[in-house]
Amino acid sequence: MKAKLLKALGILFGANALLFAVFFFDLDGKFLFYVYEPFMKKHYDEMERRDMTKMPYGMDKPSYEYNV
Repeated sequence: MKAKLLKALGILFGANALLFAVFFFDLDGKFLFYVYEPFMKKHYDEMERRDMTKMPYGMDKPSYEYNV
């Protein structure tokens, strides 16, 4: 019983130390800035989009008439 309790406390202490290191060194922010954001920029910059400058001006113009 004592060995299991010490093992559980060791695991909890290790998890707490790991989470503190992530917080202290801002590892999540660095991951987002250096890994995730460039990957997503590359992905979304290569997406095909329609050219909004080539669409006619009056296209999809809303009608504001009220039927009373």
